[in-house]
Amino acid sequence: MSVAKPLPHDAAHLHVTGAARYVDDTPVPQNALHLAFGTSPVAAGRLNGMDLDAVRHAPGVIAVLTADDLPFDNDVSPSNHDEPLLATDRVHYVGQPLFVVAATSHLAARKAARLGDIDITPTEAILSIGAALAQNSRFEDGPRIYGRGDVKAALSGAPNSLSGQLHIGGQEHFYLEGQAALALPQEDGDMVVMSSTQHPTEIQHKVAEAIGKPMHAVRVETRRMGGGFGGKESQGNALAVSCAVLARHTGRPCCMRYDRDDDMIITGKRHDFRIDYNVGFDAKGVIRGIDFTHYARCGWAQDLSLPVADRAMLHADNAYFLPAVCITSHRLKTNTQSATAFRGFGGPQGMLGIERVMDHIAAHLGLDPLAVRRANYYTTNGAVQSTPYGQAVEDFILTDMTDALIKSSDYHARRKAVAAWNADNPLLKKGIALTAVKFGISFTLTHLNQAGALVHVYQDGSIHLNHGGTEMGQGLFQKVAQVAAARFGVDVAQIKITATDTGKVPNTSATAASSGSDLNGMAVQAACNTIRERMVELLAQHHQCDSAGVTFSNGQVTVAGETYTFAEVAQMAYLARISLSATGFYKTPKLDWDRIKGQGRPFFYFAYGAAVTEVVIDTLTGENRILRADILHDAGASLNPALDIGQIEGGYVQGAGWLTTEELMWDDDGNLRTHAPSTYKIPACPDRPDIFNVALWQNENREDTVYRSKAVGEPPLMLGISAYAALCDAVQACGSSYGDLQTPATAEAVLAAVTRARGEG
Repeated sequence: MSVAKPLPHDAAHLHVTGAARYVDDTPVPQNALHLAFGTSPVAAGRLNGMDLDAVRHAPGVIAVLTADDLPFDNDVSPSNHDEPLLATDRVHYVGQPLFVVAATSHLAARKAARLGDIDITPTEAILSIGAALAQNSRFEDGPRIYGRGDVKAALSGAPNSLSGQLHIGGQEHFYLEGQAALALPQEDGDMVVMSSTQHPTEIQHKVAEAIGKPMHAVRVETRRMGGGFGGKESQGNALAVSCAVLARHTGRPCCMRYDRDDDMIITGKRHDFRIDYNVGFDAKGVIRGIDFTHYARCGWAQDLSLPVADRAMLHADNAYFLPAVCITSHRLKTNTQSATAFRGFGGPQGMLGIERVMDHIAAHLGLDPLAVRRANYYTTNGAVQSTPYGQAVEDFILTDMTDALIKSSDYHARRKAVAAWNADNPLLKKGIALTAVKFGISFTLTHLNQAGALVHVYQDGSIHLNHGGTEMGQGLFQKVAQVAAARFGVDVAQIKITATDTGKVPNTSATAASSGSDLNGMAVQAACNTIRERMVELLAQHHQCDSAGVTFSNGQVTVAGETYTFAEVAQMAYLARISLSATGFYKTPKLDWDRIKGQGRPFFYFAYGAAVTEVVIDTLTGENRILRADILHDAGASLNPALDIGQIEGGYVQGAGWLTTEELMWDDDGNLRTHAPSTYKIPACPDRPDIFNVALWQNENREDTVYRSKAVGEPPLMLGISAYAALCDAVQACGSSYGDLQTPATAEAVLAAVTRARGEG
């Protein structure tokens, strides 16, 4: 069987040789135009006018468009129709597109875009969570509240109580391939768009609106992305729409890509949060009641902020049963980039809040933080417990996983060794922490939990398939090919997956929410089953036998003691005039979610994981290193262990980077100062753990997913929380006070926390 094999990524040989073709590698006609945006230099103000004569007369410039020149809808929002492609009467952040230039080269367009004379009357910019609260600048009339139980009574009746505040930084996606799009005008006003996007149907929809055509007149193709991480779920809309509008305007192909600085300045990031908490607990650290308040800085437009903030609320419990809980969420509007989807989609922020509480309780009681965490785990013996939003936790496996990881990582002995080290070393302090992950799998917008597929079997036995998922390096295409190969009993080399194409599979959902393999794998399986059943019926009739006796394996089909090659069966079906093409469709079952009430079952199942991280800090400078990480992750019955382990390793490092080195900074005028690799520090090779042990938990999904596998895209990122928890543990070793380590835990933040732990600041 092809599934469960650790096969390499289907395009690995193309990646390592440089032959993999991305959007900007696509050969374009000689008359193609290149686009660039002219952007706002101020964060907030009235746009009085623009003198663009110098832009229009710059070398190579063919066309310049402003909002007044757009032929149809001026909007690229994925949600609320509040994000104009080009600014109209007001500007809302530094970097907001004001006009678009089409020139004969990329460099000419970028140079010309800087020549605009922009007249803006600045107004007061709202840049921080505090400023947004002071001015009641928000995206909903008031906060959203989920919860259960009498929290006030639980807090007042608890033997112990604590309160605190955690600042959580945002994060730049820093995909290796920047945003890019190419529009090719067709006859009768139709448009073909190639886009580096996680959501081809969204691009199709926005382009169709912008050029005044129905969706059937726009075809969007995505072969691959050089990384996405959520940053290409909605942020590619502006480039694709611009290219299509200019292609319509000039009749020439138009392409656009952001340089790295432009990309970081224009596009949205992970939402930064502030989380306030009050918690009541007993002498063992068991929580009696907890009150969370989430403040999400959403930026200037709504984008996907409401579902991101919702998911943060839905993961405020993480792996812990909270008998009385209130979660209040404020979605705040600011004059910064429109924050957007990022791997985990709010879940990491919500999860970090409760993990911070666990560490705070442990420090207060003088207990091992792991003991406090385990004391609050959902139970696996007796009655099934439910989440704060009412979903039963029926498959909680973290107790057993934690036991296994404690043993494999030698946690208890290493914790003693860390304590001994800290007693002997006044300057370097070590910390160790084990944190767990319980992450819900499904889109919380229920109708997005659907997928389609198209499968062709050719008469020579080769197989062509297409589905609605997009490949961004995660190996989705290979996993889905393995599913098809398993259904037909052939080698995966016989399967060809072509570019994701809205002309082949319509109405696709974004490749997001860790749903790519779940949704598209099941849709492909359904299509393959349809063709396979036709083949089985043909053979059963031919041999006058029961269809149950037809088997597909190792490239052969066996029936009534006779064996054919798969290619021979395909030829037989073709000659018998039997269709060898089929569509497949899948919708996730069991979902029932009311986001207004905050009640129901938003997730099909939970994916689990646990990580032990050991760190060391320099108490004189705050510098720190990750020494070792041990991970045990639940991928169900893995479709491809090699790809899954790769996702786990990458997710952990990206999560640790978010919480340690990656710091976004804006100045008082709203300028993003960390807009290049020189100022924004993503993890590099030396930042990975020197010892990095990753293993998969051998456990089938209890739900009926594709071959009983589990999603593995987003959950591993939150394993990186263990690095932050280990730094908290190291800081705590420096003194008797709670260090109150904030994120990102840069060297400066660690040093400040050490000072607080020593009672010196």
